[in-house]
Amino acid sequence: MIDDSDLLSHVRPPGWTNPTPRGRYDLVVLGAGTAGLVTAAGAAGLGAKVALVERDRMGGDCLNVGCVPSKALLAAARVAATARRAGEFGVSTTGVTVNFAAVMDRMRRLRASLAPHDSAERFRSLGIDVFLGEARFAGHDSVSVGRQALRFKRAAICTGAGATVPPIPGLAEAGFLTNETVFDVRSLPHRLVVLGGGPIGCELAQAFARFGCEVTLVEKHDRLLPKEDLDAAAIVRQSFERDGGRVLLESSVSSVEKTDGEPTVRIVGSGRGASETSSIPADAILVALGRQPNLESLDLGAAKVEFDPREGVIVDDRLRTTNRRVYAAGDVCSRFKFTHAADAMARIIIQNALFLGRKKASALTIPWCTYTSPELAHVGITPQQAEEDGLAIDTFTQPFASVDRNVLDGEIEGFARVHLKRGTDTIVGGTIIGEHAGDLIGLLSHAMTHGQGLKTFSSTIFPYPTRAEAFRKLGDAYNRTRLTPTAKRVLATWLKWT
Repeated sequence: MIDDSDLLSHVRPPGWTNPTPRGRYDLVVLGAGTAGLVTAAGAAGLGAKVALVERDRMGGDCLNVGCVPSKALLAAARVAATARRAGEFGVSTTGVTVNFAAVMDRMRRLRASLAPHDSAERFRSLGIDVFLGEARFAGHDSVSVGRQALRFKRAAICTGAGATVPPIPGLAEAGFLTNETVFDVRSLPHRLVVLGGGPIGCELAQAFARFGCEVTLVEKHDRLLPKEDLDAAAIVRQSFERDGGRVLLESSVSSVEKTDGEPTVRIVGSGRGASETSSIPADAILVALGRQPNLESLDLGAAKVEFDPREGVIVDDRLRTTNRRVYAAGDVCSRFKFTHAADAMARIIIQNALFLGRKKASALTIPWCTYTSPELAHVGITPQQAEEDGLAIDTFTQPFASVDRNVLDGEIEGFARVHLKRGTDTIVGGTIIGEHAGDLIGLLSHAMTHGQGLKTFSSTIFPYPTRAEAFRKLGDAYNRTRLTPTAKRVLATWLKWT
């Protein structure tokens, strides 16, 4: 029996009584995930009268079924993988076993320990009226929660997104997992089929493979992580296969059959797009095929808020919907479905909705990271995007095999790669593939945000030995391109003369 009582005492407290609405609110926030919590807390901290409505659990996906539980699992999987290669460091081990139930218990314990920060009680203590229940627009300036009406000057739709489940024949009957249910699993499946080679699919597939599960990852494109740098995505695949995983590219699931209680997944077109079919027995199926906005039951039409069922609430660059009183932020309206993006967009809402700000979402520089081993982090454009946009670029790559700290730590796989606007040192994008890439990408994001060129890394002192030295090396590589034959002759003449 799964016991999440500690978690629920914070994010969905039993016996919670909704407050009596206090007249017209400056801001009503729908959804208590990252976007909603940041919007509500920030607005209340600046003196606004705020109501916050959540239909399920405070903390949203990130705390309950996203970043927090997944990274706890990935940490355990990384320890298991490190222990297996301990011999490379001269450390003897007598065998590595994974107690999966203990791994899941640790995850729940850590998740519950972080829950007070997102709790209903904490937000009530900030002076926010917290309503637990389903919200529905009742007009252009009001929302109903049960029988209670909340009138507003401004509203923010921050209801997030949920897992996309395709209409595969037999899938529902056979049973399946998503990121919203996989963290309730108590026993490790012997055979797992993962549908989707995006970030969620790759992260969880590798984790379960490292726990000892036989994992088959099915992806319709010709490579994993199709939106990422080609070379970096190839390294992720190689690492997953080293961990015992199996990858089927250019493949899709045609149906799922259940015989004698055992699901069998029918695959079409494995390999290089051949029309072959094959059957894979599975103890569990994980669907990781993207996310779709949570719009149901909001009755957006009553507020004259336009939306697309697949893309979400339609907003302008200032995050305003077609109802000038209503704004939106986070997964419900953005293609950047990341916690940090939701946080940044929430801050824009606070400025624009309450204080006549004119901040634009398009001005944000948003990095992201896939937390496989090695991690794959990215910011800005890729070479493919540059080609599509007709932007000429110069690319500099620093292999981690030539960075001393990576060599010493036995983490030589991967690289740091930066793209510059042709003929300048203006950074327009970059990719890092390697351990701790998610931490390192912030350096590039900071430089891009503040208009700092690649050459500035050459004049920055990094502690030795650290992985961040890769950026100094990249800066040096750029500076060497400035030393043209003419420049060399001038310098030689100067030295001879002096």
